[in-house]
Amino acid sequence: MTPHPERPLILASSSPYRRALLERLRIPFEVQVPAIVETPREGEGPASTALRLAVEKARAVAALRPGALVIGSDQVATFDGKQIGKPGDHRSALVQLQAMRGRVVEFHSALCVFDAARDDAQIKDIITRVKFRDLPDELLDAYLHAEQPYDCAGSAKAEGLGIALLESIDSNDPTALIGLPLIELVSMLTHAGFPVLRV
Repeated sequence: MTPHPERPLILASSSPYRRALLERLRIPFEVQVPAIVETPREGEGPASTALRLAVEKARAVAALRPGALVIGSDQVATFDGKQIGKPGDHRSALVQLQAMRGRVVEFHSALCVFDAARDDAQIKDIITRVKFRDLPDELLDAYLHAEQPYDCAGSAKAEGLGIALLESIDSNDPTALIGLPLIELVSMLTHAGFPVLRV
C-alpha cells in the first residue's frame, strides 16, 4: 500500500472509543484533545448541538495545526424530546436505563472533516434510533456493575455487553452509535484527497 501524502491527519477527540474506531481504517493519524466547552446552548436542538461541537472540535485543533486534515465528532442522545448526557455514575446511569426501557432513544452522531489548508469543512449528522429492551431493575443494575458505562450517553456500550440491553438498532452506519461514523468518514476523507484504500 502506497503511503499517504505528507499531510497530518488528526483526530480531535479525547474519546478512546473514537480512537479505536479510527484505528480500524489502518491509516496514520494523530490524536489531539480540543480545548472547547462541550455543553449545549439554551434552546439548541440535539442535531445542532452535535454538529456545532463536531465543527468546533475540528476547528480548535486545526487552528494549532495549519495544513492538517482534522476529524471532529460529537454525539448527542435524545429521549422524550430532551438531550441526555453521560451519566457519570452508577445511580444516574440506572435512572437513565429505567426511563428508557421499552422505549426508543435517538442518537445524533455528528461528523466534521476540516481541511485547514483550504478552510473547508465537510459536516454531516448520522442518526441512529435504538430501542431498549424492557428489562427489570436487577438486570439493569447487574449490567451497570459489569460494564460501568458511565462515560457513555445512554448508559450502554453497544460494542460490548450493552448490546444485550437493546432490542433493535436502526442506522445506515453501524459504527455511528459507537461514536465515529466510519462509512461517512471514508467518503469525506476521499473527497478531501486522503483516500483510505490505496494501491
